[in-house]
Amino acid sequence: MSNTTRSGRLTRADGHEIAYATDIPRVPAGPTGLFWLSGFKSDMAGTKVQALAGWAREAGRALTRFDYFGHGQSTGAFLDGTIGRWIEDAVAVFDEVTVGPQVLVGSSMGAWVALHLALARPERVKALVLIAPAPDFTEALMWAGFSDAVKATLLRDGVYREAGSLDEGAGHEGLEISLKLIEEGRRHLLLGAPIAIECPVRILQGMRDESVPYTHALRLAEALVSQDVRVMLTKAGDHRLSTDDDLARLMRAVGAVLKEAE
Repeated sequence: MSNTTRSGRLTRADGHEIAYATDIPRVPAGPTGLFWLSGFKSDMAGTKVQALAGWAREAGRALTRFDYFGHGQSTGAFLDGTIGRWIEDAVAVFDEVTVGPQVLVGSSMGAWVALHLALARPERVKALVLIAPAPDFTEALMWAGFSDAVKATLLRDGVYREAGSLDEGAGHEGLEISLKLIEEGRRHLLLGAPIAIECPVRILQGMRDESVPYTHALRLAEALVSQDVRVMLTKAGDHRLSTDDDLARLMRAVGAVLKEAE
């Protein structure tokens, strides 16, 4: 089934441009589209979103993806980015580019952003599929795990450079983490209270994930108000969940919630 891809750049109020792309099916299979949210330091050219794009093409579903400020083809310096800014980017693209009901598919940090988007636009978000979800990661998975020396470096210099990463787009070179990222992230924490999302939520999580422990996914499931939450654990799965079997599970989950949404 052939699709038309519409690419563009959304200019934000401060002049920065957010790159996006939407695949539009010539013969739609239904009104509900897919909205992809990438992870920390990842972009819309990643393995999972490309696989999802191929699946959507065959399934006759519109798929929109974008690059956050400081990521991929968008403008801005990564080190200047914050969780709040990236949430705003997601809401802006969602409002300006997509049409009709949507299923949000978020990977790692993208799951945190997806949760905020679902809270902001509940009337249009019909379901969420979250891959290795990392809500609150700046606090629960970064700051809480930093040594006193790392915290001191951040407080003194405003930036810390580490070798590891949360997502597939980083880690080949040192990743810079700003104090601003940590401090601003505290304004968007979700796990300390019930999360008022009532639509279906599907969570795919690897039990060998060294970046986001599977207990974090269980904590999220408990916090969600929705009673239609399913956590699918893969014992051998890592953080990327990008093997052929992992991708097949993702497509099955997306296909199932699309059917349920309509």
